[in-house]
Order: sequence, then C-alpha cells, then structure tokens
Amino acid sequence: MRRWRLVLGGGEADGTGHALTGRDAAMDAALGALYGGAGSGTGKPPRRAGERSAGLGASAPAVARWLGDIRTYFPASVVQVMQRDAIERLGLSALLLEPEMLEAVEPDVHLVGTLLSLNKAMPDTTRETARVVVRKVVEQLEKKLSGRTRAVLTGALDRSARISRPRHRDIDWDRTIRANLKNYLPEYRTVVPERLIGYGRAAQSVKKEVILCIDQSGSMAASVVYASVFGAVLASMRAIATRLVVFDTAVVDLTDELEDPVDVLFGTQLGGGTDINRALAYCQSKITRPADTVVVLISDLYEGGIRNEMLRRVAAMKAAGVQFVTLLALSDEGAPAYDREHAAALAALGAPAFACTPDLFPEVMAAAIERKPLPVP
Repeated sequence: MRRWRLVLGGGEADGTGHALTGRDAAMDAALGALYGGAGSGTGKPPRRAGERSAGLGASAPAVARWLGDIRTYFPASVVQVMQRDAIERLGLSALLLEPEMLEAVEPDVHLVGTLLSLNKAMPDTTRETARVVVRKVVEQLEKKLSGRTRAVLTGALDRSARISRPRHRDIDWDRTIRANLKNYLPEYRTVVPERLIGYGRAAQSVKKEVILCIDQSGSMAASVVYASVFGAVLASMRAIATRLVVFDTAVVDLTDELEDPVDVLFGTQLGGGTDINRALAYCQSKITRPADTVVVLISDLYEGGIRNEMLRRVAAMKAAGVQFVTLLALSDEGAPAYDREHAAALAALGAPAFACTPDLFPEVMAAAIERKPLPVP
C-alpha cells in the first residue's frame, strides 16, 4: 500500500487510505513537486500530465533544494530521469545557466545535450562549470567504450589485410573453403585447399579513413555526444585516419579538436535546420582513397537541402568504393523519429539506415572496415 500510495500521489481519489510520514513523506513531496499530487492529506487531486507544478516554479533556491532531495532519496539512474523530466516539463533550462545549479545536478548524456543547446547563452562564469560537467560525462563514456572499440577495430583492421601464405593460426577457413570448392573430392568427402587465404597483421602504415558526418539538429543531442566520444577514440588509433564533421545548414569540420572530445562538443551548435546534401558534398571532397574509406552519416534524415542531389552523392560514393553507413541515431533510446522516405531511398542504394546503440557501434564499424554485411538490428 505504501508503494501504491507513492505511485498514485495522494488525494481523495487514490483509494489507498495510506498516510505517509517521515522519509516517505519527504520522498512523496519530491515526486509531487515534479509529477503532481505532492503532499499527502492535501485533498488535492493529482496534476494533469504536462501541467506545471507550483512545487518548484522558477525559484533557484527551491530547485537547488529539490535536486539535493532527489539525490538523497533515489539512485543515480532515477535521479537522471527525474532531472530530464524536470527540464522538459517545468522549463528549468534557464536555471542551468547558473553555476550553483550545475554543481547540484547528476550529470548524464541528456544533461550534456541540454547544456550544449544552451552553450551560446551561457555566461562565462557558467561555461567553465558546464565544461567540468561535460568532461565528467565524457570521461565516463570513454572509460566504458574505448577499450572494447579499440579491440574490435584492431581485429577488423588486421583481418582486412588478406595474405595468401598465412600461418596456421591466421587462416581464414571460411574464405579458404569457398575458394577451393572446385577441388572437392567426393570419394573422400573433403576439399583439397590448394590456395590458402588468411588474415594479415595490419602495419601502422596501413590506414583506413573514417569520416563521421553528424547532424547537430536539436533532436540529435545524444547522438552528437556519443559520436564525439567515438570520434576521439578512433582518432587515437594510428591505423585509422578520422575526420569529424558536424552540420545543420552550415558545415563545420572539427577534426582538429578530436584530441579533446569536450572541445568537439562545445564546437557544436545544437538546433537549427538541416542540409545533409551540403554536408555530404564537403565529406565527398575530402575522400582521397575511396576503397579504404568509411563514411558514417548520423542523422534522422529530415533533409532541408536538395534531396535528389543528396541521394546522387551517396550513390556516387558507393560506386567509387566507399563504405557508406547511415545511423538514424547513436543513442541508448529505442526507435527514433526519422524520415522514412529518405531512409527507404538510401536502403535502395545499398546503404541501409538504422538506429544503433553505443554498445553495437564497434561491430558496425568493424563490419564496414572488413566490407562485411552490417549488423542491422
């Protein structure tokens, strides 16, 4: 009954008849300030969805106390969800421009996205605090993602260098068997492997080129954060030449900032329109070795530029030997909103468009490097 009471929010209609005291009452007040029905015994019905709460309003001290309360009563994963809801439901974005607020919040990818969207409006005193918050999240993501990404892609780079006289441990048995099917001996039910195909070991001078082309419209905030971190990880691998390009209606090349993904993120400008065609034109101009290049377009495909020209560019890149990958989102969320007509047109060109979680991204890149079918979810 206690849990039902906390879920239903109190008031005459909740039907539990359960009164809250002590810590439970304080927890209920913290929930009610955001979701309505705060305070047991008030006799007030729960708020309707989307209705602003009088519990927080726009008072910075009240918000600071509330942020402290929820960190006391709930685990970090729940705190992050409640912070996100508070920003969206109660219009608290402006308060994040105050250093005191930033010091009180629990940092996560979505908070970083909100801060980046407010970047140009931040006073100097807040920007330094915001960089500290963003750096904390970036370091957590790098620690989580970098080791596995390097391991998976190093293996893919090694396997992409084929040799004809491999050592036994380096034999690619699938390709060797396919190459020698003509030598099948029915009486012995075996294949005679006259020609061995194996994996080489990629030298430091053997490079693949990766271009990350990232839509920085407001809906792509989480994707921008993850892509920037992955871009920094890829740039740290000597066998991969990495370029990172962000775009809305303009195109900005942030490759020189890749040593520090925080600088990359603060070089973005979330919001605005979208011109995918212009961005792909820029990326196409930077391709010098098409057969060794992977272009990753991260966009919801809501094109504001020239649609047919965009598709022609993708077709031209693929015809030249470029591996082209379209990610509708690079985030932990479920199916994103995207332009289905454009996605279908790209799929018809042999460039399937799909959403990808950060955990799957290394496998997607490895498949692209090895020219294998992409692991489409």
